[in-house]
Amino acid sequence: MPLRIFQTTPLNEIQALFETVNPVPNAVPNYNGAPGQYLPVVRLDPSTGSRSLDLIRWGIPFPWPSNDPTTLRVAVMAEAVATTPAYRDAFEHRRCLILADGFFAWQERPDGTSQPYAIKSADGAPLALAGLWDEWRGSAAAGAMHTCTIITVPSNELIEPIDSRMPAILPREEWSEWLGEREAPTHRLLSLRWSYPAEQMEAYRVSEKVGDTRNNDASLIEPLAEPIRPVHRTML
Repeated sequence: MPLRIFQTTPLNEIQALFETVNPVPNAVPNYNGAPGQYLPVVRLDPSTGSRSLDLIRWGIPFPWPSNDPTTLRVAVMAEAVATTPAYRDAFEHRRCLILADGFFAWQERPDGTSQPYAIKSADGAPLALAGLWDEWRGSAAAGAMHTCTIITVPSNELIEPIDSRMPAILPREEWSEWLGEREAPTHRLLSLRWSYPAEQMEAYRVSEKVGDTRNNDASLIEPLAEPIRPVHRTML
């Protein structure tokens, strides 16, 4: 699945919402966040027990370990995250929350072209995407670089007609366990409510300009039609 995010909430507001303690990174709104770019990420600092908000490069080099940072794994399936060797250690020790106001997904048309959709929470609140972070070391001169990847799950009923998978999105009451502030066994982490409720989201068609990563302005998240919301079925 192609995956892009948009992040427009000022980071000082993110700091307050997620109760991070380090200085707020300097970043502008990102209307077309793509692999290789730096995304706002909340992590737990094990030395202090406090949360930090940092800008981390999206995409863990793959094959892993690798000396080539240009081949990036930008997403990992939740079904494999605890058992795949490349991610197993990060799943146990380096979980994070990747912050976004929404994400893009592409629906294939009958003619083989694709229609992009913007997907966000219905109330406009920022989303906490479940992610992993890792440290990549290239040459001695380049030093270490922190990278991250987004965990994906099967789509809910709103997004399934557009794409079969979506980012795992964690509700506030599960942030602490995911970050490691409260110890949780693997089976508990894998049972978190990663699939955001469809009734709390909306999707709408946006310009095909979002397909070009050189485009990055507010017009990319403007709706071309009324938002789509899930149809609630009634029991007969």
